[in-house]
Amino acid sequence: MQIHDYISKQPAERQKLLNKLHEIIIQNDLTVIPVVESMMGKEMIIYKDRGMMKYALSGVIKYMSLHLLPIYGSLVLHARYKTALNKASFQKGCINFENAEQIPLDIMKQLIIDCSKIDLVKIREEYLKTKKEEKKKK
Repeated sequence: MQIHDYISKQPAERQKLLNKLHEIIIQNDLTVIPVVESMMGKEMIIYKDRGMMKYALSGVIKYMSLHLLPIYGSLVLHARYKTALNKASFQKGCINFENAEQIPLDIMKQLIIDCSKIDLVKIREEYLKTKKEEKKKK
């Protein structure tokens, strides 16, 4: 399924917002490639950096969600945007929202710009290297 097809299958009142969020992501984080795939049992737009999920955008029955792995690993970013987006529902690594009022697009753009600077692949490689070195020491 193509991105356009996924968004066009969402309720009409969500399509404009989902399109804008999609554009914000692909224009402000050039490291990601969007694909429609299944995650957590649901199809969604997954934005991958070198094959690793960085963001995911989805519409479920009562709300829409933007999953952001960079805020899951950054307490500073999570706290900053939880305050800035106080009308949305924040989880550990995702933001649930019902409409554009809950996630002002200028703030969402800055969030993606901040998240784009985080290299999750590098972080994972360093973590695995550290684990491997720890095993050698034992």
